[in-house]
Amino acid sequence: MRLLLIAASLAGLTACGPPPERFAAPLAPSGERVAVGARSIEVRQVSLPSYALDEEIWIETAEGALVPSEGQLWADDPVRGMTLELARQLATITGARVASEPWPFDDLSEARVEVRADRFVAGADGRFHISGQYFAIDSERGRDRSAEFAVSAPIPPESGLPGIAAARAAAVRDLARLIARDGF
Repeated sequence: MRLLLIAASLAGLTACGPPPERFAAPLAPSGERVAVGARSIEVRQVSLPSYALDEEIWIETAEGALVPSEGQLWADDPVRGMTLELARQLATITGARVASEPWPFDDLSEARVEVRADRFVAGADGRFHISGQYFAIDSERGRDRSAEFAVSAPIPPESGLPGIAAARAAAVRDLARLIARDGF
């Protein structure tokens, strides 16, 4: 009974604090189109490093430690958010019919993209970094490609968390452009 009272008291104290602020990554302008052979592309669920799986926004310190920003979260689950951002950017950049998995259309996609990130963080150098490996599978043409990648975008000085969100969006756009240009 005593533990129940303590738990209820702690829950009440937690509820009294301000709700966390949530930051959405805006859609970055995609720029020029990149021609690809595939007319339809499925984007598999993005794999992020374990620290980036939660909604916390991670920031690298000058010493290289990764720390979450207190009381400030991504507006969406980072895996879902990045997967949808990547699909949207690939669709805009390539003009292909692009959707994230599960593929929602009756016919199968001609190509698939899978991204496995090992870094997804606002760096101490003032840039948002995404790095890892991507896989582009073009079933129609029998071409498979994999490559390591490292993209980053500047975080405007004194822009805070909205600037980090905008830099993340720009880095995802740059990754989509890289995959469209080199993957297919």
